Amino acid sequence: MNLLEQPSLKRREEFLAAVKRSRKLHSPWAYPPMTREAFDAAIHRLKQTSRLGYWVCTEQGELAGAITIGEIVRGNFCSGYVGYYAFVPHNGHGYMKRGLSAVLSDVFSRHKLHRLEANIQPGNIASRELVRHLGFRLEGFSPRYLKIGGRWRDHERWAITAEEWRKQKQEPGR
Repeated sequence: MNLLEQPSLKRREEFLAAVKRSRKLHSPWAYPPMTREAFDAAIHRLKQTSRLGYWVCTEQGELAGAITIGEIVRGNFCSGYVGYYAFVPHNGHGYMKRGLSAVLSDVFSRHKLHRLEANIQPGNIASRELVRHLGFRLEGFSPRYLKIGGRWRDHERWAITAEEWRKQKQEPGR
């Protein structure tokens, strides 16, 4: 079974069930699609050239999480924003770490992006540790940066460039 899968309508019910059982894990950090209509709209948005989507799967093929790259700008910028969330009961088992690592390889190699930014609420320790471990660096703090769950929330901006990613992949023990 592949670690990453392209999101599609065929796993709608499985995805919605995973979101439902993961509500406590996600709140207040993320609000994934919770209805059939919202899910279908999210899958449709992934067809835009400014977005990429990935599902992280377990060895048994169960959905362990979701990763999106949004607001991709090409040309001299070649950058995008990464968002992600895990699903219960697979959170805390390394799936998102392996999944996001594979996504970084894909976006920097195949899609030729130069930079990714992750915007993380300061209290989301697990998310901050995930990106830090994968080589993202803290660039700054933005008060009331993104509207999440109907509220403007503060965020830390973490980023990594293709050069930083390649360099760390060459380091022994990485």
